[in-house]
This record gives sequence, structure tokens and C-alpha cells, in this order.
Amino acid sequence: MKTKEFAWPAIGLVAVAFSLWLLYKELRGISLDDVIDSLNAIPYSHWGLAAGSAAVAYMALAGYDRIALLHLGKRLPWSFIALCSFTTYALSHNIGASVFSGAVVRYRAYTSRGLSGGEVGLLVAFCSFTFLLGALLLGGAVLLFEPELMARYFPDLPIGGPIALGAVMLLVVALYIFGSVMGFKPRRIGRFPLAYPRFSVVLQQLAMGPIELIGAAAIIYFALPEVGNPGFMVVLGIFLASFSVALLSHAPGGLGVLEVLFLTGLPDINQADVLAALVVFRTFYLLIPFALSLVVILLFERAQFLNWAKRKAEASVLAARSSRQRPPPGP
Repeated sequence: MKTKEFAWPAIGLVAVAFSLWLLYKELRGISLDDVIDSLNAIPYSHWGLAAGSAAVAYMALAGYDRIALLHLGKRLPWSFIALCSFTTYALSHNIGASVFSGAVVRYRAYTSRGLSGGEVGLLVAFCSFTFLLGALLLGGAVLLFEPELMARYFPDLPIGGPIALGAVMLLVVALYIFGSVMGFKPRRIGRFPLAYPRFSVVLQQLAMGPIELIGAAAIIYFALPEVGNPGFMVVLGIFLASFSVALLSHAPGGLGVLEVLFLTGLPDINQADVLAALVVFRTFYLLIPFALSLVVILLFERAQFLNWAKRKAEASVLAARSSRQRPPPGP
């Protein structure tokens, strides 16, 4: 257990250090004033569109939890689900090791509403799979429509490679849909049964996963300048690659990883403009939600403490009444 406790933070720190080193090599010619000028050049309307895109992304993330609870047959108020999901992703995206850090928050919240530890574990896995499903669906579509995108990272890669990869990604999604439609038998991993969701649940996964990723990528798209902008499909593809690598690196907030991959993938745009767009993304998708999530946690823990104190006071009153009503011992 001690090894696991230190392994993921260590991996994240190594990923951050390596990415920052690469980033330093890329940005030696850019000053802070250049980035500030690029931020000032973003139209107010695009700031609003970026903020709206972040809201869409977080509403879709709340949909991840709602769909998972639907699969588990659990009904909870939408307001509780939305707050729990928002807090989970705001913290996990900033802390890193999102599956593990998100599981801690969800366990604390959902067990207070009657879910068992095993059910919370299945919920976390289901939410992660919904993200993976959305990434495969969008990634496959992007590679089929924009196969030249891979050349931004692998110049010598034949054009057939991205097309084949995109087809395989969409095939995996199709097989998952087929398994749900056919109602394949559940599998077991240890004590936990894994069943294909109902087709209605799968359809919601296929909608919610892409909506979240499109919303997150749109934050960066709207913050980029029009000059040299390769279009939303290319920005989406670069975002899918960089965000996925950032998650796999377990780096807190994908620090350095996002920047390196975006700068590499968008060589035709002024690097200061790319960095400014990523600052907007981090502000709306990471920093503001992180600050709000801390407030939510404090309010939740305060409510939990007040409930505990109330139950303890009631138990003390009942114990006092019981002792007064108890008959005196005989002679």
C-alpha cells in the first residue's frame, strides 16, 4: 500500500519535470508580455464562448455520473449528482491520477447516500469507460476525416496508418454497441459482476462522452486567433491526443504535457497565441472549477459534521431518558 501511495505522485512529478524541460526548450524565445498581448487580443465574445464551452463540458461530466447510477439502478437527486461530479472532476483534473483521486471524492459523497464501496468502484469504472468511449468515437472520426493530423507528430507516417487506426477505434465502439444490443452475458472480475449496459444507457454514453470532449476542446478553439487556425476538427484531434496523454501521465493538471503537444501540433500559429489559448483553457476548465470545488467540499463536510453532532445529541438525550425510566435496583 505504501508503494502505491507514492508511485502515482512520483510518476506525475517525473512527467511534469520532463514536460517542463521540453516546454522550456520550445518557449525560450517567448516573453510573458507576448502571452499577455495574445490574451488581450482575444475578443470578449470569444471569452464568453470559451466560458460557455466549459459549462457544457462540466454538465456533460455530471451526465457521466447520472448514466453510471442509471446503470446501477440507483436514483439520487440531480443536484447532488451534479455537485459530486463537478467536485470530483475539478479536483482530479488538477491533482492528477484522476481515476484514484476521483474515486476518493466519489466514495466520500456516494457512501453518504447509501451506496456501498463496491458500487462506488463500479461507478468510477463506468464513468472512466464513458470517457474512453467518447475519446474512441471522436478520435476515430477525426482520423478518418483528417488523417493528415497524425503527420503533425509523425511526419513519415503513411496516410493509411491514421485511417486504419481510426477504423479500428470505431470498430471497438461498434463491438461495444453490438454486445449491448445482443445482451451478452455478464462477466465477473473478482466479486464484481460486469454486465453490458442496456442499449438506452449505451446511447447516452455515446452522446455524453463526445459532448464533454467537444466542449473542453472548444474552450481552446475559441481562444485561438483566426489567423492560421486549422479548424475545429484539427483542434479537437490535437486536444484528444494531448488530453489523453496528460491523463496517462498522471501529471497534476497535465502541466507541461498539454502545452508541449499543442505547440508541436500547431506550428503554424504564433506560439504565444497557443499559450494564451491554453491559459484560457486552464482558467475555465481547471482553476475556476478547482476553487469552487473547495467551497463545495467545505460546505459538504460542514453539513456532515452538523448531522453527526445532531445524531450524537439525540443519542445522548435518548440515553438520559432511558436511564431515568429504568426502575431502581431491588433491596
